[in-house]
Amino acid sequence: MTMPRKGNLMDVRQDIKVLDATIRDGGLCNNFDFSDEFVSDLYRANVKSGIDYMEFGYKASKSMFDETKYGKWKFCKEEDIRAIVGENHSDMKISVMADVGRCDYKTDFLPKSESVIDMVRVACYIHQIPAGIEMVEHFHSLGYETACNIMAVSQVNNDQLMQALEMLAKSSVDVIYLVDSYGSLYPENASELAKKYIAAVEGTGKQIGFHAHNNQNLAFANTIETMSYGLSFMDATMQGIGRGAGNCSIELLVGFLKNPKYNIYHLLKFIEKHMPVLREQGVHWGYDLQYMFTGLLNRHPREAIEFTNDNRTDYSEFYKALLDNH
Repeated sequence: MTMPRKGNLMDVRQDIKVLDATIRDGGLCNNFDFSDEFVSDLYRANVKSGIDYMEFGYKASKSMFDETKYGKWKFCKEEDIRAIVGENHSDMKISVMADVGRCDYKTDFLPKSESVIDMVRVACYIHQIPAGIEMVEHFHSLGYETACNIMAVSQVNNDQLMQALEMLAKSSVDVIYLVDSYGSLYPENASELAKKYIAAVEGTGKQIGFHAHNNQNLAFANTIETMSYGLSFMDATMQGIGRGAGNCSIELLVGFLKNPKYNIYHLLKFIEKHMPVLREQGVHWGYDLQYMFTGLLNRHPREAIEFTNDNRTDYSEFYKALLDNH
């Protein structure tokens, strides 16, 4: 699909929005057990750095998930967010994620007028699109900005994807996310998918976002490549923290963007204070061979995460086993 790039390396594009997903995706590495100081410092660093959105975590069902086994950001109660941000007297907006089938969305969300949350991002797999749209419409009716993150798009066939995008284009959703859940995309096919998403919402006023995983060390490259074709909502995390191989590093993204509203200094102050401590506590994330293998094979990283948790280093045997089960 031919489509011109939008802007160039020297331009400032005002449509670009950076979303910090450190607590939400990074929470998958430590059961959301971040200290209040960590989250408060992250909030302040993001505000000072000009970050557009900060995602605090999931709104998971308290009937499905045992609250004693997770940190508070698995559930993102209103009072917990307000304890960090107050009334959020800043230009940065607050988001949370709601998984289809894993949240009590009809009872756990206040009307926007009573909440400090600005955006709700609905995460769903391709077969859950009707349920995802139903949730989007509910959150829209409550007054929230909405996004829909179609997960594991690298395993979706083209017909299904085009149907899903057509359905979402007709919905009230504000942002549709292209999500490389398995870190299996390359700049070439990530950009082709980006063009399809953009074409699907042409004339609707909706925006497209990108959420990368770093299984093949391409999270940052894929992020700026898709951005160059007009994607405007970009997810990133502190030092790329996130499930498995992690995400696009926010310091790389902010360093790349030319908009003077972004300031990398306060991100670096946060990183040097907090991120080494997480590593010392045994929190694992980032590129490693086992994640490369699952990225190459376009499959969920659960086996690679188990490999990591077992402190295994027999990479060749693990790769052979993956091939046997591919």
